[in-house]
Amino acid sequence: MMMAAITIASFGSAQSKLLAPTPPMGWNSWDSYGLTITEPQFRANVDVLAKKLKPFGWNYAVIDEGWFLQNPEDRPKPDLLRYQIDPYGRYIPVPARFPSSAKDGGFKALGDYVHGLGLKFGIHIVRGIPRESVRRNLPVEGSSFKAVDVADQTDACPWDPTNWGVRNDAAGQAWYDSLMRQYAGWGVDLIKVDCIASHPYKIDEIRMIHRAIEKTGRPMVLSLSPGPTALENAAEVGAEAQMWRISNDFWDYWASPTDKDFPQSVLGQFEKTAAW
Repeated sequence: MMMAAITIASFGSAQSKLLAPTPPMGWNSWDSYGLTITEPQFRANVDVLAKKLKPFGWNYAVIDEGWFLQNPEDRPKPDLLRYQIDPYGRYIPVPARFPSSAKDGGFKALGDYVHGLGLKFGIHIVRGIPRESVRRNLPVEGSSFKAVDVADQTDACPWDPTNWGVRNDAAGQAWYDSLMRQYAGWGVDLIKVDCIASHPYKIDEIRMIHRAIEKTGRPMVLSLSPGPTALENAAEVGAEAQMWRISNDFWDYWASPTDKDFPQSVLGQFEKTAAW
């Protein structure tokens, strides 16, 4: 699966039909590597994906969370974390983990490698702007704004220590425009944005990201996490994104309805799927 949760693909808009005529399928680094994925590990998995699974429609290769952390093993101690950030406050891959990103290359070389195998390339981000960029008040590329203009420092993701939320104004839009220009330049085909679909649900930021993607002119699937997305938000997310999670993480066992682990089991997902 693309992730350890049920994901819905939207068919409602012209953009969705172009980008996700069928639910995207592929490989995501999280369940195998967590925050620690490296370029050699990713390339090895991409090679297998292209050889073994591409003929059956599995064609997305996605680097999940933490590709900008120099010391991901210290995530439980946020004060110790060190980040790779460009002069405009945007996260970039750590060269020690992703050698092809050296000399400010970003993920361009790795995206080219994935595309060369006939696959599509995706990355994970958490909504918002790096707290470190705000601390340093770095400029926002392509605008007159700075990081402190962008950040809503009253809005922190409940489980992620890296970012502040983004204001719903011109500065916030300029920030997301800058990010999506960067990702389009890397050849990104899918962006998984976390801490945005549920607890909390941030429709304003979803709309800003959607607009920023459209401005690039590059078709990039927008996938929203975490779950469960509320059913009453279906029309809003369907207008802005191609994929969103309708469940929390679940695991490959078949608990009965009386089992305390039923919500995290395969059987526990059937009611959600039926409702959607």
